[in-house]
Amino acid sequence: MLTALIGPVSNLLGKFIEDKDMKNKLAHEVATMAENHAQELAKGQLEINKAEASHKSIFVAGWRPFVGWTCGIALAWHFVLQPLIMFLSVLFGFTLPELPAFDMGSLMTVLMGMLGLGGLRTYEKQKGLTK
Repeated sequence: MLTALIGPVSNLLGKFIEDKDMKNKLAHEVATMAENHAQELAKGQLEINKAEASHKSIFVAGWRPFVGWTCGIALAWHFVLQPLIMFLSVLFGFTLPELPAFDMGSLMTVLMGMLGLGGLRTYEKQKGLTK
């Protein structure tokens, strides 16, 4: 949300501050402040993740593996098992009812989020933060 405000704030600076150097300096400070805030939020989430993962209760520490295994099983069903079953049934002359299909859009959203392959990784690459 803060990054969406950087552009309008920079435009406002241009209207009220004549000195280009001062305007650029302030715009850079606003952008840096937004990036620092995002990093602090990410660090806080990492600490929460560590605390959850080290918890002894399966209901606290077990939800991520459960969601991961559920996504993995659904992915394997959709891309490996279902086509293989359909192929073998046709090959051996069996008639099967319509097999269930998953909403792969929702599944991939959850899976990519868990794997950390969302837009943040693209952002890091564009900014040159990772190789």
